[in-house]
Amino acid sequence: MALSKKVEAGKIKLRKGDLVKVIAGDSKGSQGKIVEVIKATNRAVVEGANMVSKHTKPNAANPNGGIVKKEAAIHISNLALVDPKSGNTTRVGRKLNDKGKLVRVAKKSGEEIK
Repeated sequence: MALSKKVEAGKIKLRKGDLVKVIAGDSKGSQGKIVEVIKATNRAVVEGANMVSKHTKPNAANPNGGIVKKEAAIHISNLALVDPKSGNTTRVGRKLNDKGKLVRVAKKSGEEIK
């Protein structure tokens, strides 16, 4: 009998396009923009981080095939948002702005995250 792994999806505070820094794992210290967020598994794909070698068969796009380097998903707990004001890592908070809309803010500087 195979056991299925149930994943509890919590509130993901990072979005596509956010500048993040990898704080744990093999790619620790690298920065990049989020290309994709996978809510079901609490993971994100970051430009230039967590590079893996993928072996590909020959196809129309790549007639010779071979080994291609590409980004793999990384767990969001290993990512920290880069503060738009100071450039340091920060946590994400939420605040009502003057128009009554809920926006994301950087905890360290209080700056709104666009």
